[in-house]
Amino acid sequence: MKDKFQLLKDRTALAMLGGGAARIESQHKKGKLTARERLLFLLDEGSFQEIGMFVSHRSTDFGMEKEKYPGDGVVTGYGTINGRAVYVFSQDFTVFGGSLSETYAEKICKIMDLALQNGVPIIGLNDSGGARIQEGVVSLGGYADIFYRNTLASGVIPQISAIMGPSAGGAVYSPAITDFTLMVKNTSYMFVTGPNVVKTVTHEAVTAEELGGADTHASKSGVTHFACENELEAINKIKDLLSYMPQNCEDEPARKEYQAKDESRIKLNSIIPENPSQPYDIREVIQELADEKSFLEIHKDFAENIVVGFARIAGRSIGIVANQPASLAGVLDIKASIKGARFVRFCDCFNIPLLVLEDVPGFLPGTDQEWNGIITHGAKLLFAFSEATVPRITVITRKAYGGAYCVMNSKHIGADMNYAWPTAEIAVMGAKGAAEIIFKKEITTAEDKQAKWLEKEKEYSDKFANPYRAAERGFVDEVIEPAQTRQKLIHAFKMLENKVVNIPKKKHGNIPL
Repeated sequence: MKDKFQLLKDRTALAMLGGGAARIESQHKKGKLTARERLLFLLDEGSFQEIGMFVSHRSTDFGMEKEKYPGDGVVTGYGTINGRAVYVFSQDFTVFGGSLSETYAEKICKIMDLALQNGVPIIGLNDSGGARIQEGVVSLGGYADIFYRNTLASGVIPQISAIMGPSAGGAVYSPAITDFTLMVKNTSYMFVTGPNVVKTVTHEAVTAEELGGADTHASKSGVTHFACENELEAINKIKDLLSYMPQNCEDEPARKEYQAKDESRIKLNSIIPENPSQPYDIREVIQELADEKSFLEIHKDFAENIVVGFARIAGRSIGIVANQPASLAGVLDIKASIKGARFVRFCDCFNIPLLVLEDVPGFLPGTDQEWNGIITHGAKLLFAFSEATVPRITVITRKAYGGAYCVMNSKHIGADMNYAWPTAEIAVMGAKGAAEIIFKKEITTAEDKQAKWLEKEKEYSDKFANPYRAAERGFVDEVIEPAQTRQKLIHAFKMLENKVVNIPKKKHGNIPL
């Protein structure tokens, strides 16, 4: 009997070593943690329960039967993060470069099935060179099995992917389907085809970092939501993200205790510049409205003309979508529309109320935008807001012009409460452009054309560039002093917490992709 117990200990010790001490040392030299070390930092102490420790591959081609490692390159199981149940898998680069085999995929699929059945978030720590070439099509089939489960789980349980090393070829599509992706600077990269293939096909010389590094995907493509300085920062960011989310689509986000106090924010009364063309940082408004240090920005370096992220107001988790006047004057363009739409849909999936801060002069004009489909991409944001059934509140801080006024969670597309500051300008377009159209004949015949321009601009501005026409129509529920905005939001979100929307029976909408 002792021999059997010893055999178990020996096999367990072997599994804990992954690809062996030499490969673990190599991993550390690259500034990377091992698969098990990552789980140690991610999960609550002592909470990890492993599943499939002794699974090994079944391949006999190319001498593979002579090289087997317990676990076969991925550590799977479940545990808790701050007391909340999660399912996890952590890819082990020390075993065949983290390449995915048939049994490796089966381990991940088993964890994903359990997560879906139990309504619990799933977190994947990715560090893989792609499909295991020696296994051919069964490895590719394993990827497809994972993609299918990602899709089934989408909108049912939160799915988070952290890219801790390479993620190439088929390996990139699972993270792409999940809700949030994090990357680590200088040690992780993602691409469908690597630098060598790119050079062969297009003759472009590019490094792995330039092609698919964390900074590239955080700023240029928007593939990753966070570019982290190191693996520990990425792991802590996962924990932060989870704190704003429920366990599943039928649950509510956890609330933090909050002690009521003076909610007025006097700083907001002077935050809008006197000159309507002068920028300001919308993040300053967010910091005043949200609970202290609660704002977690998403996609910070991508489409900077729109700001999205999670925050808390009186302890309640909310999603924020805000135009950013400090970047491109806050206009909506293709990237901003996609970024906003994706975030809105996530919040709606998981019962996270939405706060929209609006200061938008319109959609970005130009051939580049039109030829690349701003109509379709802009419609994504419109569609996302229109189909959202969570509580939705809009605060118009300054400009709300043209079609962008409609898109940014207007009353007409189902917003529950719409507030405007006295500085709000709600109109078809800015006063200058409007005057040039409406009063063109009067101005061209005037002796002092410049003075006439200014006079007519002021006439239009006085009549339309304010919130009161919209308030008279009921398109704005209340014009409020900026300092009182936080108090208004606390009351409004409380009032809307039991909101129910009955939508027409359908399989699903056809969002303009």
